[in-house]
Amino acid sequence: MHPLRKSLLSVFLAAGVMAAGSAAQAATPIKIGVQAPITGQYANEGQGIADAVKLLVKQQNAKGGLLGHPLEVKVCDDQGEAAPAAICARQLVNDGVLAVIGSYTSGAALAAQPIYARANVIQTSDGTSDELTARGYKTFFRNAPPNSAEAIFTAGYFKAAGLNKIAVITDHSSFATGLADAVVADAKKEGIDVLDKAYINAGSQNYTPVLTKLAAMNPQAIYFSGYYTDGGLIKAQMAQLGMKAKFIGGDANQNVAFAKIAGNAAAGAIIINVPAPEDLPYPAAKEFLAQFKAAYGHQPPSIFTLTNADGLRAILYTAEKIKSADPAKLIPALHELKDFEGLTGTFSWNAVGERTGSPYVAFEVMPGGAYKIIYPPSATGK
Repeated sequence: MHPLRKSLLSVFLAAGVMAAGSAAQAATPIKIGVQAPITGQYANEGQGIADAVKLLVKQQNAKGGLLGHPLEVKVCDDQGEAAPAAICARQLVNDGVLAVIGSYTSGAALAAQPIYARANVIQTSDGTSDELTARGYKTFFRNAPPNSAEAIFTAGYFKAAGLNKIAVITDHSSFATGLADAVVADAKKEGIDVLDKAYINAGSQNYTPVLTKLAAMNPQAIYFSGYYTDGGLIKAQMAQLGMKAKFIGGDANQNVAFAKIAGNAAAGAIIINVPAPEDLPYPAAKEFLAQFKAAYGHQPPSIFTLTNADGLRAILYTAEKIKSADPAKLIPALHELKDFEGLTGTFSWNAVGERTGSPYVAFEVMPGGAYKIIYPPSATGK
């Protein structure tokens, strides 16, 4: 073979190998993990989170993926509990995920947090325990406001509503006890008489002994800091006992299943949270809700479907902005995220991964299970 032709062939072969290598590299997927309760008592929340992530990934891949790479979703069921959460974290790290969306419960998020931190895997969760950002892990980002912010708002609502005598019920989870303690402290600062703080075992079904004890104290309101699966039963059993006290639930009671569990007794319950999906005034949120319903045949179970969706949307947005999915570059950039236009409103992440810029409201559950915002006046138009 002529030396020149041989030389040119070598160049073409080398270019072909490089092109094939580049194509293979470009096709390498970027993996996004979902750690959530796909089964168990919080299954509809976990399934909502997984469905939102899958929908966003499908939409992103239709636009060409992330930085030329297709996205791939890896889902692990942590049942909302600590031990399975740690197993999920190790599994997703071994799967080579860039980021993990989840988990739904603070206990599960706390158990997984150090595993993701050691592996430099980004974790964004709606867990509201203040401990999640107090640990100092740079890989953690909260996509919902913390217990401390909710407690301040809740105490303000008690005062505005003229509720001067309350009793508090909590389960033993880190989330619920942290929220209950914060609400008790802030209520006392507002001059509200906290008659008792009672404990239940989550999932135990029968809460009449605790409620009977509290009813004898004549509280104006029963505040419950735990999850909707127990909150719905507490509201129903309050009605069975003829209690006149208002039921006021923390954010984890905001789920479509609350009204189903409480039945006819659900009406009149008050729930504190950021706005529900149907109350979000943002065009992007309305569009996403329509897309979600078209894809799955139903609306999201709660606002936490959308806060978790915002966690992933913020990660994708930031990676595209800095043109890198390298955790060493992406993590610092996420801590500097400012005024991101989320489905759940404009928010930022600060130096400890705390979400800032989220308003709270108090809903009243209406007959049929719909929500009506009753506080603050600025959110009701009054």
